[in-house]
Amino acid sequence: MADIGTEREKVKKDIKTLLDLEREDFEVLFVRALDLKQRYKRGILDRSLTGRTLGMIFEKASTRTRVSFEAAIIQLGGTPVFMSTSDLQIARNEPIKDTARVLSRFLDCIAIRTYSQDHVEEFARYSSIPIINALTDLYHPCQILSDLLTIIEFHGGYKEKKIVWVGDGNNVANSWINAASILGLNLFLACPESYSPNPDVIKNAKATGVGTITLMTDPIAAVKDADIIYTDVWASMGQEDEVALRKKILGPYQVNQKLLKEASKDAIVMHCLPAHKGEEITEEVLEGPQSVVWDQSENKLHMHKAILETLILKKNIKGE
Repeated sequence: MADIGTEREKVKKDIKTLLDLEREDFEVLFVRALDLKQRYKRGILDRSLTGRTLGMIFEKASTRTRVSFEAAIIQLGGTPVFMSTSDLQIARNEPIKDTARVLSRFLDCIAIRTYSQDHVEEFARYSSIPIINALTDLYHPCQILSDLLTIIEFHGGYKEKKIVWVGDGNNVANSWINAASILGLNLFLACPESYSPNPDVIKNAKATGVGTITLMTDPIAAVKDADIIYTDVWASMGQEDEVALRKKILGPYQVNQKLLKEASKDAIVMHCLPAHKGEEITEEVLEGPQSVVWDQSENKLHMHKAILETLILKKNIKGE
């Protein structure tokens, strides 16, 4: 095992957004995640992170992200340390920069799930260990990494595939836009004008000149010949008071059988879950033969393993 002291002296890498990664980093993570998944399926137990600890600071509730990160570090031989923000001195007004510097002396990596992207950015600024954005109101980078892994498995790759986002232009949509600007994706986003993705995210992505990012308000036209149709809940955490209005405006953006018929015959349907069946997606489609949501969910485990191993051990990562 590599000397932990020596590893800590190297420049650390964060995943605050997908823009922290270069194209080569995506490929490294895809290859390693697929390898780890295949090894796990064959009963091979990898222990590359024996003795390492993952801190998990979660302000927002979570099922898939929390359990997959915990299982990932455990399966690689490490230990998760779960911390609700209400249990930390941050809840009693300790500055984030102080908490970040202290936890850096105890842990090897921290995954943070919170409302504010600024909190993740500040943690990363003052931490000497890798910081992973496990979801904020603005971005959900690790979700897209595991989603792309799923697309690779079902479509053999993401190049020249038509990826269509349908519904609310939320944090997951913003991270898809980031990915498009790095990987050159052919991305369409069908959203009501009042629920479009963050305009700065779109502007910055288009300024790179990489990929095709097309905004539309007509979901039927957007999914024409689509290879991937992706949707998410209409009201995210913290938007509960907007549910009635969002249902009214987003109603025409439901992913249903009628919409699916406009896509390619071998199109796959994705949803990062939890799903509100009968709202953004019908049960018929979610449980149908073109849905890959359960494989998509499982792939969070294998991608999180690849992320943790790569960041903690500082293996084959660019942009340091």
